[in-house]
Amino acid sequence: MTSHPTRDPRLTPARPDLAAAQLRGQVAAQRYVEGRPMHLRVEIADLRRAPSLESPIDTQILFGETVTLYDEDEGWAWVQLMSDSYVGYMSREALAEGPAAPTHRIKVNRTFIYPAANMKQPIVGALTRGARVAVAGETGDFAQIDSGGFVFAGHLDMLATRAPDFVAVAEDFVGSPYLWGGKSSLGIDCSGLVQVALAEAGIAVPRDTDLQQAALGESLPIDTALGHLRRGDLVFWKGHVGVMRDPEILLHANGHHMLVAFEPLAEARARIREKGAGEITAIKRI
Repeated sequence: MTSHPTRDPRLTPARPDLAAAQLRGQVAAQRYVEGRPMHLRVEIADLRRAPSLESPIDTQILFGETVTLYDEDEGWAWVQLMSDSYVGYMSREALAEGPAAPTHRIKVNRTFIYPAANMKQPIVGALTRGARVAVAGETGDFAQIDSGGFVFAGHLDMLATRAPDFVAVAEDFVGSPYLWGGKSSLGIDCSGLVQVALAEAGIAVPRDTDLQQAALGESLPIDTALGHLRRGDLVFWKGHVGVMRDPEILLHANGHHMLVAFEPLAEARARIREKGAGEITAIKRI
């Protein structure tokens, strides 16, 4: 077998017993499979490191996202996300056959699904920001989605629409609870906030802070004053990231507040240092 550089296990659909067919000759496995496209049919699903409810949540999948299914066993599906290539285990029941064919995305933090184009009807479900839907038609102020039900049309954007200011998207999450691996206003973590906000602005980025730091933007100098920062600059620590609202205020999902919160960068920097998490590792400008 040809020698290849070490592959990131977070992004590589390979296990000792099974690997994606495209990795044949690149990684060792007992067998190789093509995988097949599936899409998420529920509001949100957790992607875990192992097929166990006790396993940590690495990230989440939103309604309408497409994944490649490589294996299923005892209610668990081993998949790779199409959006950011993340690999992990999720509930097989949350998936429907075939790739998604969305036309629109949800542009507000959460919206409801109604059985008819009438806001007085009892809701039948909900969708989170970034969820992808296929609109089959419109009735008054509501859009009918092909998976069933109606959503308020004003909460939708065409997929091609780009938010002009990704920081404004991130600001909409202020007050949302902190959740390790989370990607919605029901719970979100630091890198999830950056990924979701940039995605709405049309910028696809990796899921974790180390991958984001390596992939994003132009590096800026790190000095004591940090007087050169501006809105939209990303500030990284080991295992943490925040986005500057303005030259002085950091916006970040964090375990100190257990919320998405604004905080003076100088205060966050000092507290993170005092807790032994180290200094800023990078500042990136997109």
